[in-house]
Amino acid sequence: MNRNEKGFQGFGIAPAILEVLARLNFVTPTPIQEQAIIPLLQGKDVMGIAQTGTGKTLAFGIPLVQSAIQKKGLSLVVAPTRELAIQIDEAISAVGKPLGLKTAVLIGGEPMGKQLRQLSRNPDIIIGTPGRIVDHTEQRTISLGNTKILVLDEADRMLDMGFAPQLKRIHALLPKERQTMLFSATMPESIFSMARTYLSLPIRVEVAPQGSTAKDVAQEVFFVPHEDKPRLLEKILQEYRGSVLVFARTKYGAKRIAFMVRGFGNPAAEIHSNRSLNQRKEALQGFKNGTYRVLVATDIAARGIDVKNIELVINYDLPENAEDYVHRIGRTGRAGEIGKAISFARPDEKRDVRVIEHLISKELPVSKLPELPSVHPLHNIKEREERRSFSSARPRSFSSREPRTTSRSGGRSFSSRSGSRSFSQDRKQAPSRNGVKRRRFRP
Repeated sequence: MNRNEKGFQGFGIAPAILEVLARLNFVTPTPIQEQAIIPLLQGKDVMGIAQTGTGKTLAFGIPLVQSAIQKKGLSLVVAPTRELAIQIDEAISAVGKPLGLKTAVLIGGEPMGKQLRQLSRNPDIIIGTPGRIVDHTEQRTISLGNTKILVLDEADRMLDMGFAPQLKRIHALLPKERQTMLFSATMPESIFSMARTYLSLPIRVEVAPQGSTAKDVAQEVFFVPHEDKPRLLEKILQEYRGSVLVFARTKYGAKRIAFMVRGFGNPAAEIHSNRSLNQRKEALQGFKNGTYRVLVATDIAARGIDVKNIELVINYDLPENAEDYVHRIGRTGRAGEIGKAISFARPDEKRDVRVIEHLISKELPVSKLPELPSVHPLHNIKEREERRSFSSARPRSFSSREPRTTSRSGGRSFSSRSGSRSFSQDRKQAPSRNGVKRRRFRP
């Protein structure tokens, strides 16, 4: 009998945790769990490479819970997005709360008071985004000097989003004697450099080559003029009846697409950086429970959406970075389920498609455009009008810690919001205009 057939027995996991895993019906470890849990429980540094949706949260979550019940000290988990931080907390709490474990989630866009109450309970595990963790260290509401375990989840995404300065500031506050876990779905040179800085003699665990896509996700691409994308989207939504996740390149595009989809008769919600945390939570929960059939998101959510049984992922726009393609389509076909991914590419984006194909070591099947629906007024929504209505509808009290950085892929530039200031700085008055003082709000 091999180790996988024995389930989690023989890993060195405490009996109390095994009982909780059994009650949660976690019977058979995934490949990343099978390879990572034992060295992590032995206190070794681990650098893990795994496809999204392969169970890596519990691969590091179980060792964190065991460390907590053995009272070994604080564990700190750093994630790139709010959605992912919440998802990690839910997974770890499912195992740890029955054993008395306490967690705190430190993310932007959420009241500081709530987070201070969580910290006042002396949590065993802190999970947060880099910017908000830095906020708390600057305000001296947390001390990282007793951190025994550091987890960097989706490390490549954190670097892509420009969080390197915040990570360095966090690293400077950590004790040198600690255990570090770094997980990523891709392993560019920047991650190797990061691993050399943060990890000590790490064990490399790789359950799939970097850039691998889930084997149960069927992929295809349509080359379609930009002006025909709305009609193709309407056609595909008519053909597929399950839940659909649509990715847009910009927040304005996401809003425009969601508006169109609702006009096609499909309940739809949107997630992007200009939605408040509560709005994003409501959209994601509504997508999970079926209130919304379609969820439109930007890449900020590509690694934070953990929803079962997503039938179809549509790349309405190709991603800025080829690596994000892997994370986008990884939202479907999770945990052995069958999934489908369809990408819309403009005729002048053939080079971008080839870059994606090179990364995933697979040729994307090109499908012939079907007969499209007749032109509908919703297909011709002007972006300028959408931008105007979008701006006026923005929640003015929203606080964001998402960074702004610029990278290039295929000649295009990408920017996201920088989170280098402390939350207290957001309260400063903006310069006056026409003698009227204006308060600066972070978008």
